Amino acid sequence: MKHLLLIGIGLSAFTSSIASAASFCNLDGYQRADGLIAESDNEGLTVTWDGAKDETLRLRLSLKNGVPTLEEIGARAGEGPWAVVARNLVPSFRVVSGYRRMEGRNAGGQFGALRRLGVPIMPETVKQYKWDAFWDAPLMIPGTEDGGHADARPPLEPMAGQRGLPRTADEIKRADIAFGMTGCEVNTNGGSIEISLPGITLGVFEGRLQYTVYKGTNLIRQEVVAKTDEDSVAYKYEAGLKGLPIEDRSRVTWRSTANTPQAYALDGLPNTAPVTLQAANRLVVADLEGGAIAAFPPPHNFFWAREISYNLGYAWYSKDSASSFSFGVRQADTEVDPANAGRGPMDYRENFALRSARPGTWQRMPVYFYVSGKGASDASEGALAFTRGDRFKALDGYKVMATHFHAAITTRLLQTGNLNNILPDFEVAKDAGINIFAPIDDDGQNGSHGAALPGAGHVKNQALYYEVARRHSSKDFLIMPNEEIMMGEDLDLAKAIGGHTDLFMSHPVYWNPTRKSGQSLVETDATYGKVYNIGSPDDLTEMMKRENLLIYMPHPRTKGSTGFPDAIKDRAYFLDETFRGIGFRWGMGIDGSETRLCELRCLPTLDDMNNWIADTPTPPKFIQAISELYAQGPGDDVYANNPVNYVKLDTLPGPDNWKPIVDALRSGDYFVTSGEVLVPHYAVEGTGRRRTIVADLEWTFPLDFVEVVWGDGRKTNRQIISTRDLPPFGVHRFEIPFDTTGKKWVRFAAWDTAGNGAMVQPIKVTGKAFGRTVRR
Repeated sequence: MKHLLLIGIGLSAFTSSIASAASFCNLDGYQRADGLIAESDNEGLTVTWDGAKDETLRLRLSLKNGVPTLEEIGARAGEGPWAVVARNLVPSFRVVSGYRRMEGRNAGGQFGALRRLGVPIMPETVKQYKWDAFWDAPLMIPGTEDGGHADARPPLEPMAGQRGLPRTADEIKRADIAFGMTGCEVNTNGGSIEISLPGITLGVFEGRLQYTVYKGTNLIRQEVVAKTDEDSVAYKYEAGLKGLPIEDRSRVTWRSTANTPQAYALDGLPNTAPVTLQAANRLVVADLEGGAIAAFPPPHNFFWAREISYNLGYAWYSKDSASSFSFGVRQADTEVDPANAGRGPMDYRENFALRSARPGTWQRMPVYFYVSGKGASDASEGALAFTRGDRFKALDGYKVMATHFHAAITTRLLQTGNLNNILPDFEVAKDAGINIFAPIDDDGQNGSHGAALPGAGHVKNQALYYEVARRHSSKDFLIMPNEEIMMGEDLDLAKAIGGHTDLFMSHPVYWNPTRKSGQSLVETDATYGKVYNIGSPDDLTEMMKRENLLIYMPHPRTKGSTGFPDAIKDRAYFLDETFRGIGFRWGMGIDGSETRLCELRCLPTLDDMNNWIADTPTPPKFIQAISELYAQGPGDDVYANNPVNYVKLDTLPGPDNWKPIVDALRSGDYFVTSGEVLVPHYAVEGTGRRRTIVADLEWTFPLDFVEVVWGDGRKTNRQIISTRDLPPFGVHRFEIPFDTTGKKWVRFAAWDTAGNGAMVQPIKVTGKAFGRTVRR
């Protein structure tokens, strides 16, 4: 028996038959709206909605023996005739799952950090922290190969219920989607319609296939929404469409990592396996007789954190027969570093952690399709608009800042023989719209690459680091040479502070990471002038105060910062205003159930910190976007793997004067974003207890919700306001009443339907600082 579901974008007649008992789809959750129409009878479902510009699209879906088949995708311009883009397509999903392990041997990684804190290693400990592992590679067999960072890798021996290494082949499960559809439900969600088809199995997961269409755009979201009851599941997925027709004009198009057009006319032999494409912008297009379909993943939450952004090939196609082909998006099984960018390739392979799937949570595995009746170029341009061509948009009154790069800029420039040579890292940052590039290693102190000048000491290496920053800064692009305290010469100091620590410099400051008994905090050097000797957190705080420096903990509650900042929340240096906050980087534990980037690690840490200090004189703690990338080059996928900070600055400061940046960070005059959602203006207005939160937003993907988050010193609460009725590519001013009664601090954030978002910094709502309007 064949059940037919018809989905389209445009306007069509609506009849009362959709509510009849004969309807195949349950439409109880559907509400009629102009340009967003659903219609169902015993043959199936029709959904019609308006697309972008003057285009109208139509997609027809049928169930054949329980298998969903897209019987037709059509498009038309204005009131013109319908053109058939494709017929008889079947959704394609594949999953690979492995076993999640918590990281750390001896003194390294998560286990090492907890041991230093005296935390008993129990099964409950592993259950809590394993999901945020960075140095895990569940598909790397056996996982005991030689390589650096051995202490950070999962333990060799079983640990508190966790399996030891080596990994074995039976840990890895590969599966294609299996269909056994049991029904159909249609729901209206603002300006979108969601069609859910329960009854799929995908490896260890069971759940539903879902399509979402959005009024005002040609975008279709196809996803598996499923859960598993198995524990310790790490996974990756591939998604796409099968059955695309091979006709005279059929071809697959993409752009290479050199950004040059590429095409395959499908005139070769059938493929025995999918062909991986290292496509720029993670985008592949099926160019067909009647139009085109572009396929791409969500730009950010498709990725777990890595140390390089080398393009591993996130798109694929396959010529399946003489008459049909398939295409979609994918993830690799392992890291690749053909250029050996700064470290041994084995090191990079060790941190390829995949996604996490906590038992019983609904994991989302989406792919986006942008349909056009106007051809491949229009489909490509329409898809690229959602990430603005993978470029952070310039915003009046702001500069785009990217931080925490392990760039080894002095070492690598010395290796070229000329400090004036331009590193590719700088070029790819500029191409992405970044104005302020802030590495965190001086090549003489943190051990990531070894000293640029071996044996020369910390201060001399710092001087070279500052010189390189001067040479490569200009009126449009600034190198801000920050430092990370974590290992090497800094190891004892790092242990005393707890976790990893980023120092943000307001100007060149010279210091040594040790202080001998009886040695002065500050000494005078004949060459470098004032030099600090730092042997304790108190010494560090004093230097920070004197020199107008700031601290951020880059990756809290994971890696060597597992258990932090919780363990230091009562320490004087954490309570000091120079300890500004934490880093924001999803993927050091990314779970497919998250609707916000870093929802389960970063954001709770931010809120917890502000509850800890709610009743103290300490200013609110902030969050800052970080990178974690090492050396980069042309074609690397920097945009997808690198959130940024929009810092409130009219102009860039000159070399050696980073004070305007530090001052803006200190006062919270910046917002964090993945790039798609922007907050040009934010204020908490009014007097007394009744205030108004005012926020100007700009976005690309359909916006999902905005939220006001607050704490009372003990717990965190939030007000979530759905924005699904707003169109894609929108601009809107939100004015949200806010009663401060019983509240100690507040922050604002906005998130779109692809999981991308932006957030401003928290504000305390008690005390003198809140006796007036606060604007950012």
